[in-house]
Amino acid sequence: MTALSSSSAVAVVGSGAMGAGIAQIAAAAGHPVMLYDAREDAPSKAIDHIRESFRKERDKGRMNASDADSAAARLTPVTSLEPMTCAQLVIEAIVEDLDAKRHLFTTLEAIVGGDCILASNTSSLSITALAAGLHKPERVVGMHFFNPAPRMALVEVVSGLATDVALAQTVYDTAAAWGKSPVYTKSTPGFIVNRVARPFYSEALRLLQEQVADAATLDAVMRECGGFRMGPFELMDLIGHDVNFAVTQSVFRGYFNDPRFTPSVIQRELVDAGWLGRKSGRGFYVYGDGAPLPPPATEGPAPVPKRVVARQTWSPADAIVARLSGSPVAIERRPRASDGAPLFEVDGTWIYLADGRSATRIANETEYPDVVVLDVALDFAEATRVALARADRCSTSAFQAAVGMFQAAQFAVSVLRDVPGMAVMRTVAMLANEAADAVNQGVCSADAVDIAMQKGVNYPRGPLAWADAIGAGRIRNVLHHLAAHYGEDRYRISPLISRLVWTGEGLHA
Repeated sequence: MTALSSSSAVAVVGSGAMGAGIAQIAAAAGHPVMLYDAREDAPSKAIDHIRESFRKERDKGRMNASDADSAAARLTPVTSLEPMTCAQLVIEAIVEDLDAKRHLFTTLEAIVGGDCILASNTSSLSITALAAGLHKPERVVGMHFFNPAPRMALVEVVSGLATDVALAQTVYDTAAAWGKSPVYTKSTPGFIVNRVARPFYSEALRLLQEQVADAATLDAVMRECGGFRMGPFELMDLIGHDVNFAVTQSVFRGYFNDPRFTPSVIQRELVDAGWLGRKSGRGFYVYGDGAPLPPPATEGPAPVPKRVVARQTWSPADAIVARLSGSPVAIERRPRASDGAPLFEVDGTWIYLADGRSATRIANETEYPDVVVLDVALDFAEATRVALARADRCSTSAFQAAVGMFQAAQFAVSVLRDVPGMAVMRTVAMLANEAADAVNQGVCSADAVDIAMQKGVNYPRGPLAWADAIGAGRIRNVLHHLAAHYGEDRYRISPLISRLVWTGEGLHA
């Protein structure tokens, strides 16, 4: 089977933001589209809004006038489900409630033709459970779009136990024909994105709870060092804490209270207070009335160090050396002395790349007090900020030497409380670990998980590709040290990571 022809009728049930967005996509792709909602006047209002969107696309030159007018004309509001008897694909986008969706599919099954595909836009409910009890459960599939659907490229094509393989392929090909980036996934809690993305929020919340830094500083580190489009706290404020907390709870329950998905007390408090983020005017930040967002904590100017020794332990360190080339800092390169050698020696201060150990632990193990840990960056050549942590016994002058070196390389410097794994490194390690487990458990392919996280939540790099850039061995070591520090199953290492470290293969492959 291939993509549905553009003459195939598509019906969308639910005319809220997601349903209207899906209807807009299908109409733009050439399909006659019926839009239904239990609220009688809602489909007509939604279609008026969609037609206005087409006019704006025309005015901006993204659609020609003929295409915009034709797409608008293909939209029809309907006041009952009965006209859907001619539909080849029905996509439901109603309330996220299992019983409500199952009742809808039972009703639709008695109306639509025998070859009609029944798709759900659910973000978390089991496709297997939605299809159970139908006469033809094999024609039920997940077609999970991301908000706003017309702009977001990702579509998760979700197969339940009974979903027909050829039918899932038709949905995949149809999504691709609509200009989307579809990925296959099995019906498991959270599918790909809502499962793999959990550490982005949960590790940030844990860092905040441990008073590693304030939300504004951690957000700045994740953006300006990690390359993420938004920091975790501003993103949770945008999503809404009620929504984000509910998804975390759903995945936590779905995996039988796996510690890896444990919800945060901090976020529960925000929900209980009604501080839901942007939509309520307050979350981690205060919104409205011209309230400025707080600035990140940034170190003031430090003296330029006299001498930097760069050890060739990790190739991205070359980017830092290159940025120092125009500074007055004298740079000396030395070969790697041992596995435990620091990345840089700056006027006697040892700087290590984050590996899951705290700076204080490294100082204790090396019996050298002046230790500083550097967080990883997406690209040290382009990053505008770095994050540093100092050992408890590191002297102020030694730490200032490290700060001065990075400032000489034109980085803003944020100081984090000494914590294992820092911010970006532990988050990336946990994202990669969850992605690896999804692949290891057959939920999706390695390509699918990287595409999903880039196209669905705008990550700067797929988590498995990022793990390959850092090195699977480093990722394993970070997780191992985090597990040892916290004594929690939360940081257990995916068997796939362990296996590929032993074989020397890349995770993305």
